[in-house]
Amino acid sequence: MTTYSVIAPIYNEAQNIPELYRRVRSVMEQTGESWELLLVDDGSTDGSTEQISELARQDSTVIPVIFARNFGHQIAVTAGLDFSRGEAVIIIDADLQDPPEVILDLIAKWREGYQVVYAVRSKRQGESWFKLFTAAAFYRIIRRITDVNIPMDTGDFRLMDRAVVNVLNSMRERHRFLRGMSVWVGFKQIGVEYERSARFAGETKYPLKKMVKFASDAITGFSYFPLQVAMYMGFVSAGISILAIPVVIALRLAGSQAFFGQASALIAVLFLGGVQLISLGVLGEYIGRLYDEAKNRPLYIVTQSPDERR
Repeated sequence: MTTYSVIAPIYNEAQNIPELYRRVRSVMEQTGESWELLLVDDGSTDGSTEQISELARQDSTVIPVIFARNFGHQIAVTAGLDFSRGEAVIIIDADLQDPPEVILDLIAKWREGYQVVYAVRSKRQGESWFKLFTAAAFYRIIRRITDVNIPMDTGDFRLMDRAVVNVLNSMRERHRFLRGMSVWVGFKQIGVEYERSARFAGETKYPLKKMVKFASDAITGFSYFPLQVAMYMGFVSAGISILAIPVVIALRLAGSQAFFGQASALIAVLFLGGVQLISLGVLGEYIGRLYDEAKNRPLYIVTQSPDERR
């Protein structure tokens, strides 16, 4: 059995693939044990697919997994987990912000008996203040509102034991937040600090729109907090209405002109309408997730898989 599987999801990373391969190979050869590098092409259009296929022809340790279209980063990692054979599985991004050299530190902790070793970002180079601020806020908010104790300042860069991977492979939910799922399953876990580098080449594949979607999947996948907020807003609006009734009656009896006319009624209607629409939107998000799960479609479709080589 292969000792180590390294999974790198690829989406338009043609500039990074040669350096990623060189550095991962250099690191893994230092282990002196068997390893494989699964390059999961997530519908690339910049020549990444051809580079992956060429590397696989030249080096049998490179395992190509080619998607029929773009299915998303978390699904690409999931495919890598499905096809991996290693006793220990490492997830790393292709942009080289997570230095492959840190893999040796993750392996050392695994050798000590830890089954999930996650990399903790002590410093982050080459990122804007907005990205740093939103990332810090995201981790702290999700830590407070979710049902699992997700470590702060961590990404998908981690090592997982085969026992953990087997459990994750049995969880086939579509809206995936793998760093939360890997904590939810339990097992013996520890963090390893490292300095995150700037992107080696190319542009980020996580613009603001995808970051918001990712945060939404994380929150709705591990917390009922949005539904509870909608309920609390309903209680607050109802409480305000109940308190306002005797106040309005008293002012009317006193002859006050404060609540005559339509302005106050319109404000109240707009407020209650906003609460209702927000509540419907939150419900719709959860119902939409149920609908996606009920369709039971495959998480991904491949045009080339490792099974064709093994």
